Amino acid sequence: MIAMKKVVLGIDIGGTNTVYGFIGQNGNIFHSDEIPTHGNKPVDNFINRLGEKLNSFLTDNSDFKLCGIGVGAPNGNHFTGIIQDPPNLSWGDVDIVTLLKEKFNCDVSLTNDANAAALGERNYGIASDMNDFVVITLGTGLGSGIFTGGLLLYGTNSLAGEMGHISIAQNGRACSCGLKGCLEMYVSAKGIKETVIEFQKDNPDDDFLSSLEPELIDGKMIDCAIDDGIESAISLYEFTADKLAYGMAQVATILSPEAFIIYGGYSQAGDRLLGPTRIALETYLMDNLKGKIKVLQSGLPTGQAGILGAASLLWK
Repeated sequence: MIAMKKVVLGIDIGGTNTVYGFIGQNGNIFHSDEIPTHGNKPVDNFINRLGEKLNSFLTDNSDFKLCGIGVGAPNGNHFTGIIQDPPNLSWGDVDIVTLLKEKFNCDVSLTNDANAAALGERNYGIASDMNDFVVITLGTGLGSGIFTGGLLLYGTNSLAGEMGHISIAQNGRACSCGLKGCLEMYVSAKGIKETVIEFQKDNPDDDFLSSLEPELIDGKMIDCAIDDGIESAISLYEFTADKLAYGMAQVATILSPEAFIIYGGYSQAGDRLLGPTRIALETYLMDNLKGKIKVLQSGLPTGQAGILGAASLLWK
């Protein structure tokens, strides 16, 4: 008899795309891919499309046995299993754990998407030897997962770590959470889009800025422009880095982490974004924290930290 290989389906739900992977207990990713989240459609549409991918994998790999599903999602409540009206999706409150259990007849566990990324870094990434660190996810929005004293911080309602909704600008940009001036509205894909629009208004004759379509902005466009020495592109990231560093400093004052680990799409900018962030952070930290907190780029490929962390919810 052939021994069945046990796998967990790790799912990282993003505002634009959802990454999924079939993962063994040691962190081996046997297969991973992504599908559009289509958060403007009913959640049943998402689950059915995910089911097609799951069934296709298990049909093609009959020696694998599904042991469970781990999910990282924006506003995912670890205690209730409910995704609570995520700001970048139009699903409302969704009992995703119950829906997936009924659909796939297996154990299911949920956490916040940034918490999943933090678990991935802790179990399989550069934070394996750290007890106190913050993972910041830069995607459609900005999320954060916090480890303190070696434990993932959930808080009373599983909502701890919403760093993206720290207010960094009184009466600043309106956020979908109901507040104004949230860090997410300056440091994320949608935040950078707003910054580009403002820069375009203030610099109508700038060739690079004029060439950008705000709805189609890709971080790689800005990266390439920075590599070519275009000043307005450099200024875009310096502005973004300053906001990010200011938010980090507020968190650092409370938590005193060993490191901030940057993960997600815009983390691929590397030192183009993280270089000015490190410089600005030192200006915002109180004196006894200066020089003591690292700003690191995740060592895991985009998409892997989230699915690895989500899967580890079942492998623990």
